[in-house]
Amino acid sequence: MSLVVSQHLTTLNYTGVSHTVFHLLGIPGLEDQHMWISIPFFISYVMALFGNSLFIFIILTKSSLHEAMYLFLCMLSGTDIVLSTCTVPQALAIFWFHAEEISLDRCITQVFFLSSTFIAESGILLVMAFDRYIAICYPLRYIAILTHALIGKIAVTIFLRSFGTIIPIIFLLKRLTFCRSNILPHTACEHIGLAKFSCNDIRANIWYGIFVLTSTIALDVFLICVSYILILRAVFRIPSQDARHKALNTCGSHVCVIILFYGPGIFSILTQRFGHHISPTFHILLANVCILMPPMLNPIIYGIKTKEIRSQVTHILFSKQI
Repeated sequence: MSLVVSQHLTTLNYTGVSHTVFHLLGIPGLEDQHMWISIPFFISYVMALFGNSLFIFIILTKSSLHEAMYLFLCMLSGTDIVLSTCTVPQALAIFWFHAEEISLDRCITQVFFLSSTFIAESGILLVMAFDRYIAICYPLRYIAILTHALIGKIAVTIFLRSFGTIIPIIFLLKRLTFCRSNILPHTACEHIGLAKFSCNDIRANIWYGIFVLTSTIALDVFLICVSYILILRAVFRIPSQDARHKALNTCGSHVCVIILFYGPGIFSILTQRFGHHISPTFHILLANVCILMPPMLNPIIYGIKTKEIRSQVTHILFSKQI
């Protein structure tokens, strides 16, 4: 009986408070190192902005690069800029100016854009795998299949999917009463991380989060694997070794970007599931790596391995010096 009364009083205390302002701690346990940690954050963000903006400029201004592969790369660069901008400026404000305060509405807005952009990037990587499949398996029909009209429809589908799957999360979060704490041990707001601070039943948030993950990211990974199985089957049927090597080389950049995008995320999920002895600080650092590394390294990977992009970058950056 006393236990029931105690639980009832606790519920009454919870329902009397609903935080509308939160405080992001940055990287807990490393507060005294925030100024040093900000250096790689700042460098990676500048590199991401410069590299991806340069790629977008080159692809949009050079008519010879208005093919499906480069247009998808342009979409990837734009998404990378948004992905890094969703979190890095805020993290730098915490590190430099101790600007830890964030409103609930702004926090939910960040959840929406961060999650939808992540899903959009996953969708772009999927269609880039489809692009490589068409280029290798149906080279003579490549231009006829991947027309500008189809590319436009694919782009609209990708972003409608990303926004459509994340919009319900806004309402799932808005319905909650945040009465437990308003201290978020992170550099950014995250769906379940925010929902855990409510005093409501969050099973709907958890199950919908699982649905989003399996119907977008997990499905994309599966379809990318299927695409590359079909690509490898087609490549190893080519009689010429040089032709096989050339075909595989065209996929090299994309495979590197796939590993860079999904690899840290999968490792992060595994460590959260099985690495109970690992400190929360490591999990937060790993989550930031998932956001920082792809936008910074994608332009470098494609710049090095794609001849057409490399020549245009060299012309823009060094032609005046020659």
